[in-house]
Amino acid sequence: MSRISTHVLDTAKGKPAAGVPVRLERQDSSGKWSAVSSARTDQDGRCGQLTPDGAALAAGVYRLTFDTANYFTACGVESLYPAIEILFRVRSGETHFHIPLLLSPNGYTTYRGS
Repeated sequence: MSRISTHVLDTAKGKPAAGVPVRLERQDSSGKWSAVSSARTDQDGRCGQLTPDGAALAAGVYRLTFDTANYFTACGVESLYPAIEILFRVRSGETHFHIPLLLSPNGYTTYRGS
């Protein structure tokens, strides 16, 4: 099963970031981005499956975009980053990517999870 998932944690609150809009896109050979899917993080800050059900994970460059402006506005907090984009490469034969985002109003970090 092919899968791209994410988990957003608000490190300033020490809690999951629920309701963050997330968009997944794939870049084609000409450099153009195409939408794959979009979702909102659940109460636990997760989007468990961003690839379409049953679809193989094609090799290439992908981009996750997190709409942090909406999240922080809903929390009543000013933030430096209105959106966070994470680009990553999927190589042939790879089937699972978990890309967590640790978020605060003035910084963020990410890594390849398991």
